[in-house]
Amino acid sequence: MVEILFVHGALIRDGAWWWRRVAERIYEQTGTASRAIELPSCGEGAPPGSAGLLEDAQALRDALDDVDEAVVVGHSYGGTVIAEGADHPAARHLVYITSYLPDIGQSQADIMSGEQDPVGLAPGDDGTIRVAGYTASSLGDRFWQDLTDEEARAGAWDRLTAQSVRAFGTPTTRAAWQGRPSTYLVCAEDRSTSLALQRFHADRATRSIDLRTGHHPFLSRPDLVTEQLIEVLRTD
Repeated sequence: MVEILFVHGALIRDGAWWWRRVAERIYEQTGTASRAIELPSCGEGAPPGSAGLLEDAQALRDALDDVDEAVVVGHSYGGTVIAEGADHPAARHLVYITSYLPDIGQSQADIMSGEQDPVGLAPGDDGTIRVAGYTASSLGDRFWQDLTDEEARAGAWDRLTAQSVRAFGTPTTRAAWQGRPSTYLVCAEDRSTSLALQRFHADRATRSIDLRTGHHPFLSRPDLVTEQLIEVLRTD
């Protein structure tokens, strides 16, 4: 039986909270179970700064070991985790949401090096970095400007966290997207990941779909994300 494995993006925690609006809809409509992968580089199950991309990828592989088949869904940095961790026989289809399909040898920092308006970050003294220079309002205007639910906006702000610099500087050793069916959801109104960078990576996927959303469509338009994931479940 197929399951969905969700991989959240950078500098946040509590993936189950971010994905639950989609997870609940998919379960109600199809009965498909899902889970959100905890990323050690974000301090989920590991001390701050102690884990990086390779440990995040191992967490994904461990989850894939527990399922017969999986649709693996990655948001933003989660796509780099997929590249490293989803080279696994249980990975049936890969889904990317404003995300990345890196070549072998690319790091997350390499991927983002050409972006004109990088996110403001500040280093910690424990091998981590965190978002800096924003208020809840200004960060919301950049990352979830199309989310009108004030409680959800506050919840997103509260779930920011520090992340190991090793998550960004470690080159990938695998490219799991090569040779596997994949779907890319381009977030056409994303104010953080440029449309040009999204298009570049979407061209590497088997197919791509445009959504007129910001960076977090699973918060602002879970209905659209649910629709696309159900399509993958039914047709792949």
